[in-house]
Amino acid sequence: MKHRALIVGYILLIWFVISFVTNLIGPLMPIIIQDFKLSLSMAGFLPFSFFLAYGLVSIPGGMLVEARGPRLTILVAFALNLAGSLAIGMWPGYASAVGGLFVIGLGMALLQVVINPLMRTAGGEAHFAFFSVMGQLVFGLASFLSPMAFQWLMERPGAAGGHLVWIAFYWAFVAGFVALIVANQTLPLPRVEIKDDERMGGWAAYRELLARRDVRLFFLGIMAYVGTEQTLANWMSQFLATYHGVSATEAGADAVGRFWGLMSLGCLLGLALLKLLDSRVVLAGFTVLALGSVALALFGPAGASQLAFPASGFFLSVMFSVVFSLGLNSVPRHHGAFSGVLCTGILGGAIAPMVVGVLGDAIGLRVAMSTVFLTLAYILSVSAWARPLVRNETVSLAQLLSRNRPRPEA
Repeated sequence: MKHRALIVGYILLIWFVISFVTNLIGPLMPIIIQDFKLSLSMAGFLPFSFFLAYGLVSIPGGMLVEARGPRLTILVAFALNLAGSLAIGMWPGYASAVGGLFVIGLGMALLQVVINPLMRTAGGEAHFAFFSVMGQLVFGLASFLSPMAFQWLMERPGAAGGHLVWIAFYWAFVAGFVALIVANQTLPLPRVEIKDDERMGGWAAYRELLARRDVRLFFLGIMAYVGTEQTLANWMSQFLATYHGVSATEAGADAVGRFWGLMSLGCLLGLALLKLLDSRVVLAGFTVLALGSVALALFGPAGASQLAFPASGFFLSVMFSVVFSLGLNSVPRHHGAFSGVLCTGILGGAIAPMVVGVLGDAIGLRVAMSTVFLTLAYILSVSAWARPLVRNETVSLAQLLSRNRPRPEA
């Protein structure tokens, strides 16, 4: 395909932008609480507004891609991102932050919907798996760099104690989204042909799916995972500052960055283990280790807590993809519609952090964050009751090693 490298690079850039903007919320939380004098309940509405957008737009976004194609969908997404960033930059305040993050979330949800079929078309079906993994690695890199950029900005001379220093990020996003809109309108984007198993389907397909008990349970599984991930990412810095006195702009931001960095490394280990073991076994093992890591993070001493919070990201790494694939492999048809249902479950990232904020004001942040044990327990239950029609293909360790062993020359 002509211009393949250019288009693939553009899609990878979109992955980077989605991750960088999304995962800036976590390290920002303590600073926004301080700058706007917020309660934990009020702060909980920041990630709520952002991830609520995913629950509202995932299915309509898929229909927009099918009806009008990728270029218009991406244009609408970037226009929403630009409007939300501009609102936060021009009118910095709590209300504009909540509203702006909601509008940015709408744009990010549309981007998430469009980039996978666009990558399959641009990169070619034979290379789709490779480029998908590359996209996840770029996503992980941006997740790691976002807190580092926040830390760099807050440590600049004159930033210490400065009010609303972080608004500079959203002005930078304004400039970036303008550039991306221009690129979107000039790049030779291919026409996306939606495969049958990617189509969102009509309302009859959704009624059929939602009548199934296992579909509803897998939807709750995605909600539980994203709720767990976002609770830890958004509240760990505030937790470390509250209970261990660490700096939110230094050690707190560093912990958030390592959380996302270790999540990327965990994905690599997960890929290897899924070649050797049933995905339900991998899910159960990683979930048990995540439970232990979170317990140490919440109830251990300061040093252990600063290590255990990032380590929990390593163990969360395989959960989304395994729960998602177990769900899709458990139904015989309507996979595109089911994907939309599961993506709507991302609104768990809206509900759980908000609940933790409300409970945090009432009973303390440590006890409030302990609700993560409930969501992780539910994910562990998925490994027990899931009955996929198609299981992941596995090989023995000897077979895996022999595939990678250099063959002697004839």
